[in-house]
Amino acid sequence: MSLIELKAVSKLYPLGNQQVVAVEDLSLQIEAGEFTVLAGPSGSGKTTLLNMIGCLDRPSEGEVWLDGQNVGQATAKELAKLRLNKIGFIFQSYNLIPVLTAAENAEFTLMLMKVDKQQRRQRIVQLFAELGLQGLEDRKPSDLSGGQQQRVAIARAMAAEPTVILADEPTASLDSQTSEDLLALMKKLNQEQGMTFVFCSHDPLVISHAQRVVSLRDGRLESDR
Repeated sequence: MSLIELKAVSKLYPLGNQQVVAVEDLSLQIEAGEFTVLAGPSGSGKTTLLNMIGCLDRPSEGEVWLDGQNVGQATAKELAKLRLNKIGFIFQSYNLIPVLTAAENAEFTLMLMKVDKQQRRQRIVQLFAELGLQGLEDRKPSDLSGGQQQRVAIARAMAAEPTVILADEPTASLDSQTSEDLLALMKKLNQEQGMTFVFCSHDPLVISHAQRVVSLRDGRLESDR
């Protein structure tokens, strides 16, 4: 079975007395180890789709399967467990906690998983070395550049060695060179460690790095190449 499978998925949102269709009758399979971009203009449904894959939202119709589990039938507690143990999130706005240091932000998921403090720090020191963040462990997010903050966010996403990493417009707040460097880094992690990445983006640079591009328009699958 595929790592991620969507079966005739639709997502509708209420708007006054009507319903807006964000995703319509979409079927898709993503295998382990893929480096895939969900592409399309604003309003195409790509973020909605990513949120359903990430167990942040449920489909109105159809089924979403993640690593053999039907997400739509999971309880809120089971969804929280899935997000914690199987999914790493990278957000456009980094979503770092201002009062925590870079290392504390990166190990936050491990803390929620009740991993021993010493083990947590060992893992983060290793990740920071891989991500070029050595020496920045004790800095607050406000003392880091945009690219450094996004690398901390990547470390946080990777810390628990999730099944899949989901990235929502991860380069939107970055300059082109920083974006290029981060994409090269994530591609290296994909190729060398087999990490599965699913991006949501309309950035041509992100799309150019993709192994597979799933294009959406008006909530429907337009092309898959």
